[in-house]
Amino acid sequence: MESEEAAATVQATRPRRRVSRNPVTAIVPKTRVRKPKKNEESSQSPQQQSHKATVEDKFSQWKALVPILYDSFANHALVWPSLSCRWGPELEQAASKTQRLYLSEQTNGSVPNTLVIANCEAVNRQLNEAAYSPLVKKYKTIIHPGEVNRIRELPQNNKIVATHTDSPDVLIWDTETQPDRYAVPGAPNSSPDMLLTGHQDDAEFALAMCSTEPFVLSGGKDKSVVLWNIQDHITKAGTDSKSPGSSFKRTGEGGNKTGCPSVGPRGVYRGHEDTVEDVAFCPSSAQEFCSVGDDSCLMLWDARTGTNPAMKVEKAHDADLHCVDWNPHDNNLILTGSADNTVRVFDRRNLTSNGVCSPVYTFEGHKAAVLCVQWSPGKSSVFGSSAEDGLLNLWDYDRVGKKSERAPKSPDGLFFQHAGHRDKVVEFNWNVLDPWTIVSVSDNCESSGGGGTLQIWRLSDLIYRAEEEVLTELEKFKSHVFTCTSKP
Repeated sequence: MESEEAAATVQATRPRRRVSRNPVTAIVPKTRVRKPKKNEESSQSPQQQSHKATVEDKFSQWKALVPILYDSFANHALVWPSLSCRWGPELEQAASKTQRLYLSEQTNGSVPNTLVIANCEAVNRQLNEAAYSPLVKKYKTIIHPGEVNRIRELPQNNKIVATHTDSPDVLIWDTETQPDRYAVPGAPNSSPDMLLTGHQDDAEFALAMCSTEPFVLSGGKDKSVVLWNIQDHITKAGTDSKSPGSSFKRTGEGGNKTGCPSVGPRGVYRGHEDTVEDVAFCPSSAQEFCSVGDDSCLMLWDARTGTNPAMKVEKAHDADLHCVDWNPHDNNLILTGSADNTVRVFDRRNLTSNGVCSPVYTFEGHKAAVLCVQWSPGKSSVFGSSAEDGLLNLWDYDRVGKKSERAPKSPDGLFFQHAGHRDKVVEFNWNVLDPWTIVSVSDNCESSGGGGTLQIWRLSDLIYRAEEEVLTELEKFKSHVFTCTSKP
């Protein structure tokens, strides 16, 4: 993400393999996306080899269409893979529109693991239509105690982030007041601003922040879901991103290894029979939330009624569930992704306490385990899913049952497939400030032996707008072209 790695314009950009700064054997991090089951073989099967060939074929087709598919596109080769990516606050600057971006660096131990705060600069198209591509530069490095498996920002003040690592605790950081560090061998870890305790075993992936109140939610290997309220531990600056000063009250609590204050749980919720892989808050309530896990269950919880599940689906998928998201526009719709390669939409009005419920629809378009799902902030029926097949699919459930004559073999509901990554797409994030802009990251261990890829892209409006509207505009454009070409 250094300046020399800045993305070129759409026409010149071509995703590339990472150029190693060290021998490949020196930069291979241990696999951290989803730990393989004990009965999985390490050698590649014929099916896996066929899958890799399919990824390369899709990538080649996609590369030729980049100038047509995107209003803007940027590709950054990462020395170390990032397992999480999130948009942060917008920064007001005179010359350009700049937004914070939260990333991580998962190393092999030769240098420290880090939480990276970057600046993503995008030129306003109305002022300069020739400059389409975002430019990403590191702004600050925080030396993280262990790998950064998951990053989530506090909606009330997104300069505050929570991180998950291979430990039972949740780490809370004020990204503005944390000092910038150099990630050199032997450097001591940065000290988090707050530590959330309550898990009895490692909590690696499941992490969420509430949109209505400063509540934090987590799940882990102890099969539990843990809820915290950090309202009493943050200052006015903690609830207002424009207020100066520290976001946290210094109370002297704690006594843990990091020396920072620690906060115990508001509630611990048990019902899963295996690792909890992901959690999500109801968009309109800090008291309602959901969780999914390796027991194939989807569970809904209400903190006001006790610590047992309020509703559940015992067989939500045919394999482990990896991810869940609650629709910000419609509180009844919940999205799940699984190791069975599918994405499902559930309506909570159909859920019961006896564990029996059928999904509203099952979306089939991936060829490997789904790792991340997220509803669009701009349209209630649109969502994305990314998977180990290297694809990031965009779906619209309003299009289910409305097959396009131009793509009759396309999976129902699928309207766009981003094939710019050549390895597992571990996470992506829609930009709330620019709803059709997405940041996505891939872990390139299998395709190139190490490193990762960061991509920031905005879909062409010709793809997501109504078909009749687009055809009308293209017809006008065709007339204009014919008029121009007929002139001497």
